[in-house]
Amino acid sequence: MSSARDVLGPTARTRLAELIDEVTTNPTRLAVLFPAAARTIARGPVDPADPDGLITPRIEDEVRIGLLRAAERRFDRSELAVEITALYRHGDAEEKRAVLRALDNLDLGDALLPLVHDALRSNDSRLIAAALGTYAARYLDDHAWRHGVLKCVFTGVPLDAVVGVAERADAELSRMVHAYIAERLAAGRPVPQDAHRLLQLDSEDAPAGDQAEEE
Repeated sequence: MSSARDVLGPTARTRLAELIDEVTTNPTRLAVLFPAAARTIARGPVDPADPDGLITPRIEDEVRIGLLRAAERRFDRSELAVEITALYRHGDAEEKRAVLRALDNLDLGDALLPLVHDALRSNDSRLIAAALGTYAARYLDDHAWRHGVLKCVFTGVPLDAVVGVAERADAELSRMVHAYIAERLAAGRPVPQDAHRLLQLDSEDAPAGDQAEEE
């Protein structure tokens, strides 16, 4: 899989290294450098097939993640959580997305779950996709996770963006999806293919006896 460093030119790579060194030396610079990272270094898709960065981080996400990882080396956990929360709360959608992507790469426990919940309450597909990474797979409770997955279906976020969907899909999620499909059909509206895919995932995990009963 390609990374931002693979697509950055020599000048941009040098500048990124300088910014990481700057944050490592003086972590308080994070508040200034993080918002400006896309303008300072570059922005755009790492994977041209995923231009909106729903499945893979964009260049500006990876640049910002690099800055946060540099800050992690200098801040203690509680300080870093405060800094990241501020970056998220005051950031635009792209900055929020980078924060959510970064959670998979930082050792913060469940302290920043409120940011994941906030993103899942939004209707921004970029934030919803970024919120359902490894961090959410590890720390989000079943109820919130199921609703997050169903929101992906509502908003057109591909299931491939959801880490752990094959492992966590269960009978309750299947029930929710069945209800959603019934509502769509009753309204004469098309059913997203990923809704059927979720039902298939639960069916694949069900014991053979349970499948026979359902049939």
